[in-house]
Amino acid sequence: MNSAPTLAVTGATGRLGGRVARRIAASGTPQTLVVRDPARAPQLPGARAVPGSFGDREAVREALRGVDRVLMVSASESADRVREHRVFVDAAVEAGVAHLVYVSFQGASPEAAFTLARDHWATEQHIRASGLGFTFLRDNLYADFMPGLVGEDGIIRGPAGRGRAAVVTQDDIAEAAVAVLSDAPRHLGATYDLTGPEALGLDEVAALLSDHLGREIAYRPETVEEAYASRRSFGAPDWQLDAWVSTYTAIAAGELAAVSDAVPRLTGHPATSLDQLLRLDGAELA
Repeated sequence: MNSAPTLAVTGATGRLGGRVARRIAASGTPQTLVVRDPARAPQLPGARAVPGSFGDREAVREALRGVDRVLMVSASESADRVREHRVFVDAAVEAGVAHLVYVSFQGASPEAAFTLARDHWATEQHIRASGLGFTFLRDNLYADFMPGLVGEDGIIRGPAGRGRAAVVTQDDIAEAAVAVLSDAPRHLGATYDLTGPEALGLDEVAALLSDHLGREIAYRPETVEEAYASRRSFGAPDWQLDAWVSTYTAIAAGELAAVSDAVPRLTGHPATSLDQLLRLDGAELA
């Protein structure tokens, strides 16, 4: 085994990047953890943590020097995220990275209903234009976050109509990412939609949460106008309000309903359902 890591992971202090980093460490493969604050990075065998905020071109270039493959977990949601992504990609090119695995979003396109999926599309296009080898992992909504949709009154509210979403677990995404990183040349230029095994309406999500959380959960559709009105009290900026509301309108538009076989193809096991996730002891739920 080479002593110098040729694999790097961003977002290791977060839920998804941390899952990937732990799996890589368990395999005995050395890795570089590119994080905002190395002091907060997980202590993992064979891992070294280095500073590299997405918008800091010089720091990222230095962090990725000598690295062959990088998992780029998208930066925290912000009005400036696309610019930060572009800075990171450009720095990766300058550092000599050969293959960038980017965590994107299902249905990413310039016309996507979900506003942040448009940001992912812009990032994908910049990666394509950069000349980097790439693989795109387009995730559906996180199954792990479904409990977080429930209000204090036990109601899921949003303008999702009767649309459906093929929600996917973060563990399945992490396993798929490790599979791609481990055999990157085989996945060069590929785009994978990572989904759960079935598409669920929010009424079905509510019923599953009721069964597993031991309290009554219901789904109440809103109009778009009602959705904006019910969320303005949080004082969020307009771009964030648009993102919150369009999460539901993307479901209503059918943009998240397609079920893919990418998770079983990449991981070698069936995709985990929301029901199975909720049954797991100690499941990491938002």
